[in-house]
Amino acid sequence: MKQADIVYFTAGTDSLETNKKFAESLGLDYPILSDPEKTTARLYGVVHGIRFFPERWTFYIGKDGKIAFIDRQVSPATAAAEVVKKLKELNWERK
Repeated sequence: MKQADIVYFTAGTDSLETNKKFAESLGLDYPILSDPEKTTARLYGVVHGIRFFPERWTFYIGKDGKIAFIDRQVSPATAAAEVVKKLKELNWERK
């Protein structure tokens, strides 16, 4: 199997079952990772201080595992277009 050029997923702090039902209700074609203990969310800084719910940020992580960019101004209404734009800026377009 050929490795994908770009892999995408979301992560949430709800339970696995809640995230699964949510993904199914929307007919998503990508996984929602579950972090109910907020361990990874804290490490990435999206849960901090007294903030109970995670920030809605997009992380662009290169094949080398390094974070290339963090979008901290994500709007659900424009997120898809912004991701496409950023992928082009990073020269990560599909070839």
